[in-house]
Amino acid sequence: MSKVKPRVPLPKRPPEERVKDFKEVALGFNEEQAIYEAQRCLNCPHQPCTQACPVGVPVPEFISLVKEKKFEEAFWKIKEKNRIPAITGRVCPQETLCEKACVLARVGQPIAIGALERFVADWGIKQGLVKEAVKGEEGRGKVAVVGSGPAGITVAAELAVRGYDVTMFEALHETGGVLIYGIPEFRLPKKIIRDEVEYLLKLGVEIQKGTPVGRVYTIKDLLDDGYKTVFIGTGAGTPKFLGLPGENLSYIYSANEFLTRMNLMRAYLFPEYPTPVRVGRNVAVIGGGNTAMDAARTAIRRGAENVYIVYRRTRAEMPARKEEVENALEEGVKFTLLSNPKRFLGDEEGRVKQIECLKMKLGEPDESGRRRPIPIPGSEFLLDVDTVVIAIGARPNPLMQMTTPGLKVREKEGTIIVDENFQTSIKGVYAAGDVVLGEATVIEAMGTGQKAAWAMHGYMKELP
Repeated sequence: MSKVKPRVPLPKRPPEERVKDFKEVALGFNEEQAIYEAQRCLNCPHQPCTQACPVGVPVPEFISLVKEKKFEEAFWKIKEKNRIPAITGRVCPQETLCEKACVLARVGQPIAIGALERFVADWGIKQGLVKEAVKGEEGRGKVAVVGSGPAGITVAAELAVRGYDVTMFEALHETGGVLIYGIPEFRLPKKIIRDEVEYLLKLGVEIQKGTPVGRVYTIKDLLDDGYKTVFIGTGAGTPKFLGLPGENLSYIYSANEFLTRMNLMRAYLFPEYPTPVRVGRNVAVIGGGNTAMDAARTAIRRGAENVYIVYRRTRAEMPARKEEVENALEEGVKFTLLSNPKRFLGDEEGRVKQIECLKMKLGEPDESGRRRPIPIPGSEFLLDVDTVVIAIGARPNPLMQMTTPGLKVREKEGTIIVDENFQTSIKGVYAAGDVVLGEATVIEAMGTGQKAAWAMHGYMKELP
């Protein structure tokens, strides 16, 4: 182990350059770097990396193909389990999954599995391989997929390759769900999402955009229309708020609204796109997850002079990916840690001007396993701001639950209740992803979508 070759760092653009635009930060491996990194793999027979992957990507197998410069074969090997590798290669938290399980992680040098997956996927897209996708045998019946996020895409692809006629219903005017509205261009370019969606189209999936199920159609309508099964993958797109005094002041946004306007509606290109979003000189983002980092880094690019992450624990407890925290720090985001908002103060015109915060200390671990933040009495301080973004989480939109009689949900969280096969309380209706899990990672949503698709396939085979 002491002679392990060092891991190849993922190239990225310098901070002083990238903060001026919304182009992708990470540059990806070139062919030479990818082959060198692949040669570091020990090709462990028990494949702990594959076991740690929620969708079961055969990691040593595709990496062995990269070693041999068999990039096309590596592309299709990944696609056997992961239908959108160019996306997961960018946003999946490999450091807590496959790379954490890598034997070389014991010496701090795990294989850069995510970067290799991205390299192979990007290479395949450039070669036009997605256009060679082949639908399975025809005529197995109609399937409806509601929602085009990671879980929906996975279900649609898994069933299309098995010969089902899949129709995907998306409420928004673009396909991708949280991938398209929630993740900024500098982390996940829209072109990459469209390239991966092209794979679905080549498999024969029909996509109906601007079609919110629950309004245009109900689940019952779809079942009555001849769909053998319906999959619900509508995600968690309703923001959570703090419930603090002054939270209704002007220029306090939810991260959902802020990022949707910036990403889906192209507010970062205003006035070319007519979607204004006010980003003031001093911006505070409340929260410590990836969404908070996305909002803070977006504000920096929109010209804010000071951007603060206000988080009630320390950096060690932040749920955001380590690389996203590092990118934010490199780009000038300031971290106001062990601090929690108490109330928002406004000016005479109803616009936010300050946050009154309370300093915190850490106590014993709570149910999340992280040390519980405890307020320090008398430690109030004021933070001058003119824009606030609240990024403390989201929950499922209740539309589906409200318009589907008999669909059981968890009252507090609003998530849909499913059995071990991801079937809901309604026979033939399945659900997975964030609408079941609550907020989860892209790859976790895909993993549950994959299992749901397999269960749907088994269910439909038994139908008369």
